[in-house]
Amino acid sequence: MKIRIKFSKHGAIRYIGHLDVMRYFQKAMRRADIDIKYTEGMSPHQVMSFAQPLSVGSESDGEYLDIEVNHTDSSEISVAKLNKVMADGIRVLEYKQLPDDAKNAMSCITAADYEVDIRQEYKPDFDLRAALTKCMLNSELMITKKTKKGEQEFDIRPYLYDVQIESTEQQCLSMGNQDCCMRLFMRLSAGSENNIKPKYVMEALYRTEGRELPEYAIHITRKELYMNQEDQLIPLGNAGDEIC
Repeated sequence: MKIRIKFSKHGAIRYIGHLDVMRYFQKAMRRADIDIKYTEGMSPHQVMSFAQPLSVGSESDGEYLDIEVNHTDSSEISVAKLNKVMADGIRVLEYKQLPDDAKNAMSCITAADYEVDIRQEYKPDFDLRAALTKCMLNSELMITKKTKKGEQEFDIRPYLYDVQIESTEQQCLSMGNQDCCMRLFMRLSAGSENNIKPKYVMEALYRTEGRELPEYAIHITRKELYMNQEDQLIPLGNAGDEIC
């Protein structure tokens, strides 16, 4: 039986890397008494795969992992059992059964939503809204992308599905977010082929005004991961059903 689990990651644990999060969930499955399947052979391991690594330092409301189980309790009971053993900052939100022929989460990701906060102490000294309009009207938006083979120029414009200013400084303050001077919403291409990081977009915005993005200027929260179904983007969790 295939299961898709959605979880959030906030607070200090955002500085824990992907491999450590994987190891943590392996231990959590045992502690929560989830009847997870193991591979066969000399060195059996849990059948578990994560959708997409989250950059160290970023937070998230929409992380996913897939597991296979021999037997399972209801979604409600399983979520409660997992949350009982979760570390501070990680919370399980969904536990759904997938169809037998469902692809794993990693292979079907096509897009992701992000919130990008610009920290108050790094408030831009230019009109960010005008810079954003200029970027979105351009037919191309080149960035320098670092790869294992070195640096290469890459046009990210076709992979920006939606970028807009969500909250201004006044709105951030009214919501009690004293640390934020502006928040942007981004829906970007994601997955193994064309994975566009919010940092790339922000660097391009600043570059249009002849500026460099300060190293610690932004805080990123991934809100959701999507798959393509009949030419529509749907959250990865929608591929499964609640277990009664």
